[in-house]
Amino acid sequence: MSEAPVGVFDSGVGGLSVLREIRARLPHEPLLYVADSGHVPYGEKTPEFIRERSQKIAEFLFEQGAKALVLACNTATAAAVADLRERYPQVPIVGMEPAVKPAAAATRSGVVGVLATTGTLKSAKFAALLDRFANDVRVVTQPCPGLVEQIEAGELATPRTRDLLRGWVEPLLAEGCDTLILGCTHYPFIRPLLRELVPESVSLVDTGAAVARHLQSLLDQHGLRAQGPAGSPRFWSSADPVQLQRVLPLLWGEALPAEALPGKSA
Repeated sequence: MSEAPVGVFDSGVGGLSVLREIRARLPHEPLLYVADSGHVPYGEKTPEFIRERSQKIAEFLFEQGAKALVLACNTATAAAVADLRERYPQVPIVGMEPAVKPAAAATRSGVVGVLATTGTLKSAKFAALLDRFANDVRVVTQPCPGLVEQIEAGELATPRTRDLLRGWVEPLLAEGCDTLILGCTHYPFIRPLLRELVPESVSLVDTGAAVARHLQSLLDQHGLRAQGPAGSPRFWSSADPVQLQRVLPLLWGEALPAEALPGKSA
């Protein structure tokens, strides 16, 4: 069982930023990845729809032999992780949440900016995070409609992506934010562009590495750490797998095949 794969999914290709952190920390783990790009972005969908998608994808990954599940998506975590943990109490399941706690600890100005999808910012889970960890700081939120789609298309530094990002970041800087939370797993891919648009003194915070550490801890607790070799990850998409295959060299760093998500899971 320890040599079984870890299943990871996201609304699209954003979770590849988390997959990279998992591979860096746990290089012997076989990895499975589902991009639900046929339904991206989740931030504009209802919680009920996201729960249904998450359930179907989880079932698919378990059919492929997954020993653990990572929801590499803040919106899916907010909507579905509690339901999945109830359904599969024996399976290690790791979710995501925006990095409010480390950002609140890091800020010097006392003002933290959040770049996120509308769905994440509206969620009760995000409100609870603010309530728990942001009492002593001011949090300024900024929804980023359209940014996920730009990253899905591999447009990480095009003029349109730059213009969108500048329009969202400048008001946050004007408010005095010295720490920006990348509140969507897609957003680490535009970190180089963000670094061009904000001063060096502004910290950029995401939670991919923390998710990898938590996964490692759960695998150790359950005696499920693999010893390798891991082989290449397998990738599926609920949209055209050719599009996923096209962006893998850019976002994963290696050209690999991608498959269509089959049947009822798609």
